[in-house]
Amino acid sequence: MELKLIDNKGDNTLENLISEKVTKHSKISIQTAAFSIFAFHALQKEIKRSKGLRLVLTKSFFEKEENSFLKRYEIAQSEEDISGNKYEIKLRNKMNTAFIARETTRLIEEKVKVHQLGPNQNALDELLIENEADIEGNVVVPSMFKFTSDGLGLTESNNVSSMTGIIGEPNHLAGLKADFDAVWNDPKKSKEVTDKVLETVRTIYQENPPEWIYFVSLYHIFHDKLSELDEQDIAPEGSRFKDSVIWNKLYQFQKDGVMGLIRKIEKYNGAILADSVGLGKTFSALAVIKYFELQRKRVLVLAPKRLRDNWTLYTRPDVRNVLVDDYFNYTVLNHTDLSRYKGESDGIKLDTFLWSDFDLVVIDESHNFRNNDTSVNRETKTRYQRLMEDIIQKGRKTKVLMLSATPINNQMNDLKNQIGFITEGKTDALAKYGVDDIDTTLRLAQQAFNQWMELDESERTTQSFLDKVNPDYFKLLDMLTIARSRKHIEKYYDTTSLGDFPERLKPMTVKPNIDASGQFPDLQDVYDSIGYLNMAMYQPLQYVLSTKRKRYEELYDTKVKEGKSSFRQVDREQALAKLIRANLFKRLESSIYSFGSTLDRMVGGVEDILEKIKEHQAGNVEMPSITDFDDEDLESAFDEQAVGTKTKILIGDMDLVKWSQALNEDLETLKELQTVTHRVTPEKDDKLMDLEKILKHKYEHPINCNNKKAIIFTAFADTANYLYENLADKVKRLYGLNSALVTGGSTPNKTTMKGVAVNDMSDILTNFSPISKGRDQINPNATEEIDLLIATDTISEGQNLQDADYLINYDIHWNPVRVIQRFGRIDRIGSRNKQIQLVNFWPNVDLDTYLNLEQRVKGRMVMLNTAATGEDDLLNIKSNKEMNDLKYRKKQLEQLQTQVIDLEDVNGAISITDMTFNDFKADLQNALKEHEKLLNEAPLGMYAITDTTNLPEAEPGVILTLKQQTNDLGQENSVLPYIVVYMRMDGTVKINYMYAKQVLDFFKKLTVGKKTVNQPLVDEFYEETNGGKDMCAYSEILSKAIEAIRGKQDEVGMGSLFSPGGTSVQTELLNDLDDVELISFLIIR
Repeated sequence: MELKLIDNKGDNTLENLISEKVTKHSKISIQTAAFSIFAFHALQKEIKRSKGLRLVLTKSFFEKEENSFLKRYEIAQSEEDISGNKYEIKLRNKMNTAFIARETTRLIEEKVKVHQLGPNQNALDELLIENEADIEGNVVVPSMFKFTSDGLGLTESNNVSSMTGIIGEPNHLAGLKADFDAVWNDPKKSKEVTDKVLETVRTIYQENPPEWIYFVSLYHIFHDKLSELDEQDIAPEGSRFKDSVIWNKLYQFQKDGVMGLIRKIEKYNGAILADSVGLGKTFSALAVIKYFELQRKRVLVLAPKRLRDNWTLYTRPDVRNVLVDDYFNYTVLNHTDLSRYKGESDGIKLDTFLWSDFDLVVIDESHNFRNNDTSVNRETKTRYQRLMEDIIQKGRKTKVLMLSATPINNQMNDLKNQIGFITEGKTDALAKYGVDDIDTTLRLAQQAFNQWMELDESERTTQSFLDKVNPDYFKLLDMLTIARSRKHIEKYYDTTSLGDFPERLKPMTVKPNIDASGQFPDLQDVYDSIGYLNMAMYQPLQYVLSTKRKRYEELYDTKVKEGKSSFRQVDREQALAKLIRANLFKRLESSIYSFGSTLDRMVGGVEDILEKIKEHQAGNVEMPSITDFDDEDLESAFDEQAVGTKTKILIGDMDLVKWSQALNEDLETLKELQTVTHRVTPEKDDKLMDLEKILKHKYEHPINCNNKKAIIFTAFADTANYLYENLADKVKRLYGLNSALVTGGSTPNKTTMKGVAVNDMSDILTNFSPISKGRDQINPNATEEIDLLIATDTISEGQNLQDADYLINYDIHWNPVRVIQRFGRIDRIGSRNKQIQLVNFWPNVDLDTYLNLEQRVKGRMVMLNTAATGEDDLLNIKSNKEMNDLKYRKKQLEQLQTQVIDLEDVNGAISITDMTFNDFKADLQNALKEHEKLLNEAPLGMYAITDTTNLPEAEPGVILTLKQQTNDLGQENSVLPYIVVYMRMDGTVKINYMYAKQVLDFFKKLTVGKKTVNQPLVDEFYEETNGGKDMCAYSEILSKAIEAIRGKQDEVGMGSLFSPGGTSVQTELLNDLDDVELISFLIIR
């Protein structure tokens, strides 16, 4: 007998002992908790020449207990895998696992039987080799033993204890063999699972459809997001939350969003719901509120004043409240209440209101808080500061939910300031989740955005922006936002339960003249006249005597950037003059009446100033100057001898000759425009007449079941009032239909329908859209309705008016997003209308002329912050950029003329939906519903083969999905610790690992829908690789990928040394094949 200590070092390995002792007379018996195909492959010669191998698995490999998505994933990954454990990564990374699995299958079929230990049975790991011809060939290893490469000593492991081999001792072997046989032969103690093992091994080498490899890769990459997709641990079936009215009124996509929001709020302290217009964000938010209220949390809702009723309704015992049985108890205040310190707001006393006593704050239309102007010295807090300091940072630990379809306008600061509410303004609040510094992340994203904006319009695509932006920006957005588009909902959800979105008919474009009689001047001449105006009334500081100017600068110039720079009042006035020119331009575009009303006001203002000057010049009394007063006497200085409203200037300090001349020049031009404008009466207003024709056609030829409801939007209250005055009586007389006017400003609301509370906007909207507003709950006997609604943008957000199927933009807002928001009032999920129509009025000039005129009139104020000097260049116009912007705006306007677009489709608009991983997670969620068990059991290292047929921009190569084995999580990759990289066949990088979303976009487009194996491609691959045995070319690509990742990391790290906010150098990111684990690979041919 020989006792041999086996430490699996050098040649003293278990694999060598077995190789030495196994002959054709040997019977091998193994009990082990783990085994892998690599162990079989290493000993295939020995097993083949033996009389056979009996293998008893002491641990369950095939029965899984019920747990959450995430728990089931973690359990599966922690178990020893037949396709290799963590010490066999290097072997799997040779990429010939499929060949090894195929060989192992043949070996098992010929020589191996496998049993699994029964429940409640225990057995020690052991290796027994019985040699019938030679006692010295008998071997017993009664130790902790794994039938894996590291157990055999083929690869390194963390096992520090040696195994004992007992050689040539038949009695000891006989006793252990008897125990083994007792387990093997008793069906109560073990059962045969050979077929199950074979089935599992076959999955390793079977050819996979491309779509399956995509799902497997997603399953690993987003496994830590699986909890967001799992409802049960937040709210199991039968919980009070699941039984609530609001939960059961949600569509499935809303329920998924609510679960994600709750997860994010609980984990990160807040979230942003940025679903597109018309996807029911209010109801989703109400479900989140109910979840927290059921936990006895106090909730505050901050909403724009015009939308307050949308929220307060659900807190009242009101017949319109479809959620009355949920007993909502949240508090609602207006955004503007943050600027008030006394008085009441809907019965709430603001002077004693305890702002800091809330656990959750819901901010509707949160983009209204995207500006945090702390650069200007103020005596009182801004609304942003009040919300941050008195609600979020003070008192209870306050969580935040923000709702906005447009959280980003054109500055990453828009998002930064909203994220600030979630993090309480701490830039390192998300460091433990992989975003080290929020400010740095957003600053780099802004730099990418600025560079992108400088591109020629043909290159300024969403994809080109995604190529430029830093990966941790994706991570940040994915962490804090839920953002789904209409296309996303239509693609990933069954719309039969929620009703289809209405079909968008092609937009109607109307280009009327201004004057039907043709007497109004050419538009270009009018625009030139507007451009030539001195705007002297709005720029009084330009005409202050030079000897007096310094005192006014001290009084009115504003310190910015903590006093390092100043914003001159003279610059502010110059900018104001440009804005007023632009306003005149837009008012002429809106309606001749609006243009004329504005001219009347301007003429009156200039005449008033000239009258004051005349009175002063006629008098013999010396006029006081600002230099005659001390600081404390300044208030009394600005009496009737001063001009201006907020910026008051004493007439005695003005260069009256120069100012009078400029004012008189303006007055002459304004009066000329005023005269020709007032000749265009409503009877000659060509645009108004075209509108009447459109309404006539709408009423006589409705597009949906006699639906005659239409909304007319305009940017200006005076245009809205003009339209109402000229249409309401006529529509009532000719068609028997009621009209209403809603402006939300000083112009009073109106309606021809009797019994409507015109001071209550919600009453007007309820009678206009009685189905969506639930009027039958309030007044079931009401039969009369409002069919024509004329409104300003006061109702362009947050209102559900989907009873209507017709929307007319009487003027086009300069921001395409506003046009989309307007259309969102009727283009909504679950609409009763099959089709909806958009009508856009445009000036009767071609787009090039229109844009050039607009630009000439408007000019442009560009604030450039030059951080190096701390100075602000307030009126710098870059000609090249201006030309690019003109081309770009033209493209946007052309888009609006030919199609109805979504927010994410606006040329030049960057939507959050473009920058999150929502589509990939939705793909995974759908795959889990059908294939979770298979995904959980899918071995690592699988591959599929596809071609570039559906994606011409793709190139032959490999998309590798890897898992980084180092613990250092940097910022450069938005899906760490996973890595996805697209390599060409020559070993060069097509898309680097830093751009995970772009790689996944290619992955998705190359695989989704390809549910079967492309056999001709597989046959070619087998011929090239000798049936998958010779994978040198592909393992070389993996090596090149690791080199590229290491090289790119060095480049990024060195670059970040010179970036504000510190470095992101990762030491020794990837050293060799042991540093990554191959999850899957997609071969592209």
